[in-house]
Amino acid sequence: MKKPKKEKIRIGVFVCHCGANIANTVDVKDVVKFARKLPDVTFAMDHQFMCSEDGQNSISDAISKKKLDRVVVASCSPRLHEHTFRVTVADAGLNPYQFEMANIRENVSWVHHSEPKKATEKAKHIVKGAVARAKKLEAIDQMTVPVTQSVLVIGGGIAGIQAALDVADMGFQVTLVDKKPSIGGNMARLVETFPTGDCAMCILSPKMAEVARNPAIEILTYSEVVDVKGYIGNFVVTIRKKARYVDKKKCVGCGDCSEKCPVEVENEWDMGMGKRKAIYLQFPQALPRTYVIDKKNCIKITKNKCGVCKKVCPADAIDFKHKDKDIELKVGAIIVATGAQEFDPTGILEYGYGEHEDVITQLQLARMMDPSGPTEGKVIKPSDEKIPKKYLMIQCAGSRDEKYNPYCSRVCCMSAIKHAMMILSEQDPDAEIYLAYTDIRSFGKGYEEYYKRATEEGVRFVRSKIAEVMKGSKGKLVARLEDTDVGEVLTIEPDLVVLSTGLVPDESAENLARMLRLEKDSYNFLTERHPKLAPVDTKIDGIYLCGCAQGPKDIPDSVAQARAAAVAALKAISKKEITMNLAIAHVDEGLCNQCGICIEACPYEAIEIEEKEEGGIGQPASVIEAVCKSCGICAAECPTGAIELKHYTTNQMIDQIDGICRDLNEKI
Repeated sequence: MKKPKKEKIRIGVFVCHCGANIANTVDVKDVVKFARKLPDVTFAMDHQFMCSEDGQNSISDAISKKKLDRVVVASCSPRLHEHTFRVTVADAGLNPYQFEMANIRENVSWVHHSEPKKATEKAKHIVKGAVARAKKLEAIDQMTVPVTQSVLVIGGGIAGIQAALDVADMGFQVTLVDKKPSIGGNMARLVETFPTGDCAMCILSPKMAEVARNPAIEILTYSEVVDVKGYIGNFVVTIRKKARYVDKKKCVGCGDCSEKCPVEVENEWDMGMGKRKAIYLQFPQALPRTYVIDKKNCIKITKNKCGVCKKVCPADAIDFKHKDKDIELKVGAIIVATGAQEFDPTGILEYGYGEHEDVITQLQLARMMDPSGPTEGKVIKPSDEKIPKKYLMIQCAGSRDEKYNPYCSRVCCMSAIKHAMMILSEQDPDAEIYLAYTDIRSFGKGYEEYYKRATEEGVRFVRSKIAEVMKGSKGKLVARLEDTDVGEVLTIEPDLVVLSTGLVPDESAENLARMLRLEKDSYNFLTERHPKLAPVDTKIDGIYLCGCAQGPKDIPDSVAQARAAAVAALKAISKKEITMNLAIAHVDEGLCNQCGICIEACPYEAIEIEEKEEGGIGQPASVIEAVCKSCGICAAECPTGAIELKHYTTNQMIDQIDGICRDLNEKI
């Protein structure tokens, strides 16, 4: 009996000019002519812009008319248009994984623009390899998984608040988690915002109230995410609700407990500029307006003494039996809005921060200027509580400096200018204010005009490097500045030195990145999938970034990015089911020896091995299909060759390499 004749593979090759990006270096017509001669290539053509509607239509028409079962597009980077062409071939009736892309722009024309003949030959080799690989491509199925139609927002600053509101306003349930006793974030610490001079809390408080009123938003303050499992549409999150020792339902926020509490500690909300009690409200407009007991400093909890707060509470809201409680939450998407914190300049010895009381930071100055702050809105010298007459503001204190933080924090210049103008308008119109800077970066809308206004209103800008801030002979601060515009060294005796220190990632970011399996940049900010094309997406589908979690930014940019993250999250959960590809790792059970190396290597926690029963044989490794991201690390690490990546099998890769390396005249 004769074996059935194997059906011949029919491959179409489509070569793009990319305008002049490819065609100015590579002889596209010659590449097409070469491709037509390759075995199993049924059709080949070129097009000015393959990614255009007309270019995609030409692919669809060729699939239909020439009965193609494989498609190769030679054009730009797969990161840019692989998805575009996969959709095109799928719409034409082919499996999207029967498509191969050959990069002859980034890998050929852009790097060999001065050698067009050699570039053309290289392009032919790459196309030949792509055709060889295309022969081994197999159809790969997709799978459908249900979606939990709710979102978790981690971080209750202005970015987290805006993201939560936008998701909830579209009719989906949101859980807003913040580790602090109240939502509000760093914006709640500010007095005014630049460049408009608006009251910060006047803008923020209505947003906070809107979150509290929205029935679709659950607020979990004084809570932290401690574990995250699962994948897009099906995340399982464990949240630890820390014990407040105050019943939120009973507390009326009267403050009697705090007034009578005998324990005073440094107030971290006021950046150490004031004191608070062991039972306290984070700030006057806090939401929820529920007091919280600091268990590290409460002598009732630590020594079983006192208990005054419970005795004086008119609502009987104090309960020392409260304990931390873990709850499990299922969500379809996660938005990370963990924000940033002010850089601690203690290690910059030449500025004397931490050594001289009258050297403070911009955020400490902001807390002093707040009417509800530690000095009730008056700027004073911490050393003697006198009103300062001469100020020195030092920019880039630990920013744009290779020893500390090489990047620009974006908000520092405008923050310093804002505070300088507030001092002149609200504190002392006769104050002398020197602002020492390297460059003034006024990048936002209205910022340059704001800067010019400051110069007109009396702020003295000095382009300079600060050599040293020290104590003089009379006990006053002395600062030496090198004025780089005139080449002179200036000596100033300021009453108060204010450091513009910039922003660093929030202290929780590193642990959270580990739990969420997110990448960080070299400065420990969380990293987006693509800085231009996917600025709020992460490498983990269903997890999105916004605000200062991704990098330093001002309030308008934080809000804009929060709204973008909300849209991305809504896109992920808006359908009851999502389709996922199965071009993922596959385990040959016969070769697996249960060594566990793949589990340790996988950055997505997508591989598992069932524990051996006592005296029994363990099960081979298995891939959690919905979690695997097709990175291939497990396949590279497996010592027995038991794991292979679908769509990137060993045979496919060997054939592609062989096709590239063979002489152009040799058959593949």
